[in-house]
Order: sequence, then structure tokens, then C-alpha cells
Amino acid sequence: MMKYNFDQIISRTGTDCIKYDALQENFGREDLLPMWIADMDFKSPPCVIDVLRRRVEHGVYGYSIPNPDWKPAIVRWLSRRHNWTVDESEIGFVGGIVPALAFVLEAFTMPGDKVLMQPPVYHPYNFVTCDLNRTPVVNPLQLVDGEYRIDFDDFERKASQCKVFFLCNPHNPGGRVWSRDELLQMATICARHNVLVISDEIHCDMALKGYRHTPFATVGDVAAQNCITLMAASKTFNIAGLKSSYHIIGNTDIRNRYAHYLRHRELDTAHLFATEAVAAAYNYGEEWLEQMLLYVQDNIDYMSNFIREHMPRLGMIRPQASYLVFLDARQLHMTDEQLAHFFISQAHVAVNPGHIFGEGGSGFVRFNVGCPRATLHEALMRIKQAYDSL
Repeated sequence: MMKYNFDQIISRTGTDCIKYDALQENFGREDLLPMWIADMDFKSPPCVIDVLRRRVEHGVYGYSIPNPDWKPAIVRWLSRRHNWTVDESEIGFVGGIVPALAFVLEAFTMPGDKVLMQPPVYHPYNFVTCDLNRTPVVNPLQLVDGEYRIDFDDFERKASQCKVFFLCNPHNPGGRVWSRDELLQMATICARHNVLVISDEIHCDMALKGYRHTPFATVGDVAAQNCITLMAASKTFNIAGLKSSYHIIGNTDIRNRYAHYLRHRELDTAHLFATEAVAAAYNYGEEWLEQMLLYVQDNIDYMSNFIREHMPRLGMIRPQASYLVFLDARQLHMTDEQLAHFFISQAHVAVNPGHIFGEGGSGFVRFNVGCPRATLHEALMRIKQAYDSL
């Protein structure tokens, strides 16, 4: 029995959310069902709502220190969920994963330095790299039997040229949960070539049934001493708007260098709501998370069965983690422009076009199933109507 009502339709229009209120700006029209940006249409767990309500009702929002249980809650969560022992001294606040990537590049690289990434992958990796005048280098993932794999020979050739490696663990948009052996192989190569690993683990708490997330830093000292791990409760508990990310750095020299960069720019201080919400979520939100994951898994199954029955020329990479599905539309034999027209102008569904994720993304779209079943059904029916008209 579900204790939480994930079927509830909650109107987000008019709440200044990007997903609904920025459709015109991003897609050129407003009559779309938004299944794109990576947040959910579910209410955050009651424990988060309650702690924020109490803070709001206090009425005074002056300068604040982090909630005293923020770091201890993170330590307990990582131990309980990921069997990872972390010291509080290794944890630091940062206001978002993408800003953290930019800060890393500015703290550890120079303009022109090369940054390794594995497309198709979360597109801000490339945007941040290029915007800061660093050079992206790609190790394209290989799609084999519906699962992304790494070409390690190519990985080593490319790593030998680079200063930093952006690892997406678990992978977005492909939903791949990397194995311990894969992570160790990447760690060994990067250490051999003195490449600093930035492990973006924002989806780490959402491994689905049959899969278990492995934090990069836990595969051995070769990884732990050569990485910055970036995490957040934002995807897990649907609190992305609170900008409540954090980094974990085991290597003292790397930690001090990064902390120095952040501190001298006053980028290491959390606002009063961020640490309150994270502590509450990690302390009391685990039951909500488990039920949310079951609901998302059922949504993925529902989508898979619907596509198989009604739209056999479409395919999907079944995610091993999170609520993002990479839909394979290559058998429709459309250009990226035609595919965008199909989803936006014919199906009236807003999705992320696959080509923005880089090499290997053309012919795909990223689809968000973190929503009530009725919303998912409506989106699939819209796509089916457009599909049937082809």
C-alpha cells in the first residue's frame, strides 16, 4: 500500500517553474505537455514541507549558519544508502552541480585545457567547458544491447590529453549505473595520466530495482585521492529550486584548493532553507523515496508496454536509475529538426532533443516519467496520435 499519493495532479502553472512556465521561451508555444526538464511533478516529502513551513512561519530570514545536523545527516545517509564512510570535514556546500563544475574548471584548469566527457551526456558539461574557454574532448559511449558501454581504449587515448574528466554517475540521459569494475578502470586510467575526476552523482539515490549505485570514491584509494564528488538531495526529493548541493573531497590538497577558491569568492555559504531541507529529507524522507522509486519503476514499465504495443518503431533505453528515459526514435528516419517538429508541433509534448547531449544523441529524445500516471498516459496518447498520422 502506498502511503504517499503520487497520482495527485498538482498544478505548477503560474508558480514560476521552468518546466511549465517557460514553455514559450524554450519551445515557442505554450500548448505543450511538459515532459522535459529533470524535476518531478510530485510534492516533496512531508518532512521537507514541514521543516520549511516552520522556518517560513518564524518570519525572520536574516543571516544564518548551516543547520547543525546538515553534515551529520549527509554522513549518516551516505553510510546507510551507499556504504560510504565520509568525514564531516570532507563535505562542503555548493549552490548547484553545474556551478560546481564551472568552479572546478576555474580552480584547477587554465583556458585551453582539455576536459574529457562521455556523450551523449548531460549537456551543461559541454556548455560550461566551452563558455569558460576550455576544450571538450569526447569519449563517445557505445550503445550495445540497449545499454551504454565505455570504449576504454579510446578513453585512455583521450584521457592522456586532458586535465579533468566529467563523469556522470549514474549516467544522464542513458540511465546507466556504472559497475565497480568500470569505475575502477576509469579511476586507474585517470590517475595514470594525472586527470582529476569530477564525479557528478546527483542521481545516485535513485537506482532502480536490481541495481545499486557505487560512489566513484569508494572503489579504492586510486579513486578517492583523485576526485571531487558532487551530490545533492535535489533530484531525490524534488527540491532542485533550493540550490542545496554539496561536494565531498577526500584528498586534503584538492579539498583545500577547492575550498580556497570558493571561500574567497563567498561561494561556499548555504541559504537558510537549503540545509534545513536536506537534513530533514535525509533524516526522515527514506520511506517516501522508496515509494517514489516504486512508482517511477511502474511508470517506466507502463511506458515500455505502451510503446511496444502501440508504437513499435519507437524504442527506449530502460534506465537503471532515475526517472529520465532516453527514447529511441531513429526508426522514424527523421532529422533532428523533423523529430522536434513531430514531438512539439504534432504531438504537443515538450521533450529534450537528443542531439543537445552530444555525439550519439541524434535520433533520440529525453523523456521525464517523474509524474502522475495520468500525465504520462496523456503524453503517450498524444505521441501515439502523432505516430498514427505518419
